[in-house]
Amino acid sequence: MVKSFTPITVLNIILCFQEQSINVGRLAHREGKIYFEYDMNFINKKLELSPFKLPLSSRLQVFDSGLFEGLPGVFNDSLPDGWGRLLLDRALRSRGVNESALSPLDRLAHVGHRGMGALMYEPDYSQRKITGAIDLDRLALQSQKILEGESSNVLQELVALNGSSAGARPKALIGVSKDKSRLVQGVHDLNRGYEPWLVKFPNSQDGPDAGAIEYVYSLMAREAGLDVMDTHLFEAQKGQGYFATKRFDRTNSGGRLHMHTACGLLHSDFRIPALDYQDLIKATMVLTRDVREAQKMYRLAVFNVLSHNRDDHSKNFSFLMDEVGIWRMAPAYDLTFSNGPGGEQSTMVMGEGKNPRREHLFELSKTVNLSKAEANRIIDKTISAVQQWKNFARTHGVSTANIKRIGDMINEML
Repeated sequence: MVKSFTPITVLNIILCFQEQSINVGRLAHREGKIYFEYDMNFINKKLELSPFKLPLSSRLQVFDSGLFEGLPGVFNDSLPDGWGRLLLDRALRSRGVNESALSPLDRLAHVGHRGMGALMYEPDYSQRKITGAIDLDRLALQSQKILEGESSNVLQELVALNGSSAGARPKALIGVSKDKSRLVQGVHDLNRGYEPWLVKFPNSQDGPDAGAIEYVYSLMAREAGLDVMDTHLFEAQKGQGYFATKRFDRTNSGGRLHMHTACGLLHSDFRIPALDYQDLIKATMVLTRDVREAQKMYRLAVFNVLSHNRDDHSKNFSFLMDEVGIWRMAPAYDLTFSNGPGGEQSTMVMGEGKNPRREHLFELSKTVNLSKAEANRIIDKTISAVQQWKNFARTHGVSTANIKRIGDMINEML
């Protein structure tokens, strides 16, 4: 981090899939407004980073300051929220910097080169590289202290390990050995033999089995036929374990993929539920031009409804673009039991949020060219998967009370 706070007025955007960096353009902050201009060489490459809201154009572009504080959605996707924002604010406050003075450009500079996806920002004020083994129990304890308002002697380490991951729960980007026995920092390039993973810790509202519940949901999702990254439940001194998942924004060769959430792609504020799965399916079709990708979104809708995952807001769906500009749906993530706003699905199903049922899922299936028989097969396979809740949950240490509570809610959906 910088030693003193100097407001950023111009920020350079870089795209890096492998070692070669591509200049995308510049963001400028003037008189309370944020402007963006593409680099002409980037326009000539015809890579559409955000085709709906930030199409390739040589003109100067400006956005509504009421949404994303004036940032285009694609760059807002790079900013951490919840836990990551709390960490940065706490770290800056410890240096005497008033976090309310930071513009979105200042925050992007602190993401720098260590963000999720393939976008990078310069100047780069991101945390220095840390080395050595990672102790998950120690990080979980220190994360809890931060949430409770206490200062922490590992604050800078937590900032460094967060990258730009979003969400309310504390997270760390780690490198995991193939046999899961060794853990190191995973924000920067990893040594041979390590893979990039993300691990979650409980927040102040979570029970000790929150990690186990999310792990069981990942097992059910895989059984239901969803595209899900490898997951693992790391042992914990307290509680039933830490949920971890392999990152989908990195390739097996160590490269990066450009990542764009539905929130940023559609400029749909995730805090104000307004989307329907019809909208997500339509966006998937237009973006990927592949009905198979849209059918993946349908499978995810079915799973979220039948597993009672109602925190299915617009930041919990993402798309990935490779270096030649081909888009696909990102693997499903943030799958766990949740009640959603007012007990409703954050994303509606054919206009129904409070009580979506099989008939709504059948109607939705028509938007992805599925016959009723094909939709029935997907729904029945998902039902079979979520009915394994009790067996999976017992095996992985979910509390008896939660096994019953969540099981009862799932059974109501079937």
